[in-house]
Amino acid sequence: MARRAPSPIWLLAALCALLLLLRPRPLQAAPADAVQPVAAQPKLVALTFDDGPSPRTTPRLLEGLDRRGVKATFFLIGAQAEEEPDLVLQMAQSGHQIGIHTYDHVALTGLSQVDFDAQVGRARQVLTDLLGQADFPLRPPYGAVDDGVKRRANAPLILWSVDPEDWSDRNTQRVAAHIVSNVQDGDILLLHDIYPESVDAALQVIDQLHQAGYAFVTVEELFAARGVPLEPGHVYSRCPPPE
Repeated sequence: MARRAPSPIWLLAALCALLLLLRPRPLQAAPADAVQPVAAQPKLVALTFDDGPSPRTTPRLLEGLDRRGVKATFFLIGAQAEEEPDLVLQMAQSGHQIGIHTYDHVALTGLSQVDFDAQVGRARQVLTDLLGQADFPLRPPYGAVDDGVKRRANAPLILWSVDPEDWSDRNTQRVAAHIVSNVQDGDILLLHDIYPESVDAALQVIDQLHQAGYAFVTVEELFAARGVPLEPGHVYSRCPPPE
């Protein structure tokens, strides 16, 4: 006996059922208290140099920083800034931050107001005459700070959190390894741009930390990025990210 063809009504019902199965489902809104993904914050570090500028080593450092797109902070000796004004201007024009490291690299603790002004005030005036500003952070030589220094500084006091003591043996590989193995987000690194070995170490550190996801900023930029104001007479050694 011949089979009967399906009726049109049965075919229509089957088609409707198939369309219901295939229709897109509406997206459900996430609960209000659901944890939203947070974009990763960059790891920031401030690279700082003391005791310059030096005509023998600082130009090569500035060239290396420029090629890597890195801004640093230079705490300058006033007497040397007077002798190398073009280097100071090059630093500022390249976007680096300039700070005071006294006029003659003298410990500031225990000084009278007159002697303090001869070191800090005179260095500030040298930089002001060159750059047309007066708001320079101060790094006391040897990191020596007392109540008198805080009271007379008229500037934020910038110390450091990672010190490889590059002056002690001028060993490029040891200095670079010390920094890379000890650095943390928010650190202030201390080096001296008057030693060729320290310049080499600095450039190695930059290349290695770039690969590790660090971004280099000036001291001013580091604290601004974390919303921490730099106040005169206060001591700062690092700026960790908020918890």
